[in-house]
Amino acid sequence: MGTFISVSGGFKRCIIFLNISFLFLACLFLVLQLNSSEFLALNGRQSFKESSQPGCRGLQSLDSFEAKCSYLKSKNPCVSQGYIDYLSLFYCNFHRFPMLGHCFLFLWLLVLFYLLGNTASEYFCSSLENLSKLLKLSPTISGVTLLSLGNGAPDVFASLVSFMGNGTSDIGFNTAMGGASFVTCVVVGVISILVRRKHIRVNKEAFVRDICFFLLVLASLVFLLLRGKINIWGAMGFLLMYVVYVIVVYISDRHWNNVAKDSQVDVDSSCGSDLAVPILSRMEKGEMDLNVLDVLDPDAEPGMNRCCFCLKLRPPYTTIVFILEMPLYLPRRLTIPVVCQRRWSKPIAVISVTLAPILLSILWNAQEKYATSDITLLAYGIGVSIGLAFGVLAYFTTEDSCPPKKFSVLWLAAGFLMSVIWSYITAQELVALLVSLGYLFGISPSILGLTVLAWGNSLGDLVTNLTMALNGGPEGAQVAISGCYAGPIFNFLFGMGLSLAASCWRSYPSSVEIQRNPYLLETVGFLVGGLLWAFVILRRRNMRLDGILGAGLLAIYMISMSLRLIQTAGNPESLSSVSPS
Repeated sequence: MGTFISVSGGFKRCIIFLNISFLFLACLFLVLQLNSSEFLALNGRQSFKESSQPGCRGLQSLDSFEAKCSYLKSKNPCVSQGYIDYLSLFYCNFHRFPMLGHCFLFLWLLVLFYLLGNTASEYFCSSLENLSKLLKLSPTISGVTLLSLGNGAPDVFASLVSFMGNGTSDIGFNTAMGGASFVTCVVVGVISILVRRKHIRVNKEAFVRDICFFLLVLASLVFLLLRGKINIWGAMGFLLMYVVYVIVVYISDRHWNNVAKDSQVDVDSSCGSDLAVPILSRMEKGEMDLNVLDVLDPDAEPGMNRCCFCLKLRPPYTTIVFILEMPLYLPRRLTIPVVCQRRWSKPIAVISVTLAPILLSILWNAQEKYATSDITLLAYGIGVSIGLAFGVLAYFTTEDSCPPKKFSVLWLAAGFLMSVIWSYITAQELVALLVSLGYLFGISPSILGLTVLAWGNSLGDLVTNLTMALNGGPEGAQVAISGCYAGPIFNFLFGMGLSLAASCWRSYPSSVEIQRNPYLLETVGFLVGGLLWAFVILRRRNMRLDGILGAGLLAIYMISMSLRLIQTAGNPESLSSVSPS
């Protein structure tokens, strides 16, 4: 199901823009933190008799930046996720230049979207690919398990963060709904319109299988929303439904392959074994793998099978561009162990296993708000000790020319764990920023999840599936259409199931309450309408992708989003759902 998109000049310029933006935001954040103490001291003791509303809803009734800053500093943070208090940062530091504050948050939103998608593409998928080879999984099983996990990683992590936060489960539901609606309506609709002159037909059996199972998933979700609560067994049931789906796909794929062999007809499978699927877009490996040894010692001989290149071999302009790409790349590359042959570098491997435990200790201390100084120092000491031990062990047990053959499972597990950590903390900040933007602009965060977060996470599906459909012929179109339905099924059953299971486990033996939201049921109704429209139109037009199918799907999506935005705009209590308990 994979496709490989080369880096265009425009995309490379976007990467450089994001890296420069990150450096600018980091410097601005440090300056603001150093200069904000006087402002906070002057306004930190104001009273709030004029705002007696519970939770953080009273924030909306205050007028001035100073009052809102004092309100936030005198209470618990309004947003439970993330490491940065964006509301305090905005109201306490950008009181003189609010437009600059809006630009700050918007640029940071772009950076977070890029980090979430690129981490999944460059590191998470790489670990899954090697794990698939190590476990010798069949192409079908790899496609519906590891490949779907690689493609849906941003959605899974965003969903997990939303359900684990206080009062933000509505964002998780809306993000899953919004992503599924976007992929099944917009992506399928655009593909159908663009390939209408090619007379491409999709596999009828695979399409009917995926549509029917998708409808079953949505029926289960409607039951869950109407019931209003779920326990650990119900959450496990969601996960088991995905196991059933994998079994059904495997059996049907084996059956169709046997039929194809007997009839000498090439029946396309709905999945592939290539896990190198871009989430945003893949960078050319030869341009993104930095060999630390070459940088520190340009005269050293390059190792075998390295796709890195020395800075001294590049023209000055290329060197400058390469350096500008580093701010967002190096922190992850130096803390996520990578053991694939193409990207192997012993110095980076040693550094990564040394810094990874230290990073984990830093993150643990940042989360433990009530930890004493002794516990903090102990955590740092443990992280540094384990990191140094791993670094020494890696230095003496690895070679310069190739990744380790022995204990490769441990290396893959370390790379998988650190890619998960990076994806999770990025998703935390992304959800926290969206909730904060909801307070800033008076927009329900659930709407931001349904639109902004869903669109950002689904951008990779649009690029990947559209590229396959346009350049891969009938087989590529079949894979693209199958992915448009298999992906959301995975996000619902595995992503949401895992998130619900984690929430239920945390509150066990009590059930997890699900806030009743009639808008969610309305979104499900439009999603079902899109599925039925595709089902009816394709069957009546002999499974051919055409403009009628695409136009209808796009119309359904536009009506759904427009109606939801109109309804939410008239709901003054739209922000109450995210007030922490």
